[in-house]
Amino acid sequence: MPRRALVNKRPYLLLSVAAALAFYYMRASALPEIYLVPIKGCAVGFLALYAWMRHSSCSARILTAALIAGAVGDMAIEFDLRAGAAAFFVFHALALVVFLRNRGEPLEGRDSLIFILLLLATPFIAYLLPYDDRVSFPAAIYALALGAMAAGAWASNFARLRVAAGAMLFIVSDLLKIAEMGPLSGSAVPQYLVWPIYYLGMFLITVGIVTTLRKRDPELRVVQGGQH
Repeated sequence: MPRRALVNKRPYLLLSVAAALAFYYMRASALPEIYLVPIKGCAVGFLALYAWMRHSSCSARILTAALIAGAVGDMAIEFDLRAGAAAFFVFHALALVVFLRNRGEPLEGRDSLIFILLLLATPFIAYLLPYDDRVSFPAAIYALALGAMAAGAWASNFARLRVAAGAMLFIVSDLLKIAEMGPLSGSAVPQYLVWPIYYLGMFLITVGIVTTLRKRDPELRVVQGGQH
């Protein structure tokens, strides 16, 4: 019954996971890379459909828009790093709006320290990673948005074990990507780790936000097939 319920009520999550796994494993095949790009985009694209279908609140709609930007970024980055970064910058900005709309209690002590570290350490590390000084400042600007998104997730009233953890995974994946222009240049580590870490982060952020919204505002759940 639980498995059947998952298929009936959350098919977009299953399709998202299937697309993410397909992209990861098919990269090693002889299939031309151009055919893998839409598969990659579908991974987060189906998460956007999940967010849209599972809740009709303003926060869920903004999350959907953010995930669409993320899906565009996933595809664009295969052609141009700057275009992909621009799309993800939009994701971070929209996700931050969701977190600001759902602020938690004022932070104190260790929570405040973690908030500051996420906000400031992320761009600082991103600035130091590239060997090319011309890349350092743009990387830091992008990472400032990334760190602000993660700090917002930490300060929100969403479950930290899902949403904030997912945002931190996003930081790890992006810093690994930036490290390809520095200490991990020529290493296979980013190739194997960036995608699974990033996708898991997006999955946790999406499911964590939507689950909380559905518990908080059940009257705004979207009916599918006559079932809540």
